[in-house]
Amino acid sequence: QLQASGGGLVQAGGSLRLSCAASGRTFSSYAMGWFRQAPGKERDLVAAISGSGSYTYYADSVKGRLTISRDNAKNTVYLQMNSLKPEDTAVYYCAARSHTYYHTSPDEYGYWGQGTQLTVSS
Repeated sequence: QLQASGGGLVQAGGSLRLSCAASGRTFSSYAMGWFRQAPGKERDLVAAISGSGSYTYYADSVKGRLTISRDNAKNTVYLQMNSLKPEDTAVYYCAARSHTYYHTSPDEYGYWGQGTQLTVSS
């Protein structure tokens, strides 16, 4: 079970950190991803991290602004978001893949959090 939190309303240029807490005792066996979905658009991967935390992926649109990290001792993955833009507005979902390495397709992730809304005002 995944529980995402940390969304909200922020002005453009601001920062926010999302958190996703997972239940279970094998958290490090799962690659984690943060996806986002804006109204009328598909759900896209913005960042992912391997089970150990050694490897990360970022969509081109967020490189240099978003940082994904994980604390396997706390069963939690984070998404630090800086220099936010209005086009970052979306519902953000965390997801877990039953593999230590991430994938870019949402179909590869079998566990999903409930989503948290981020709104960036201009």
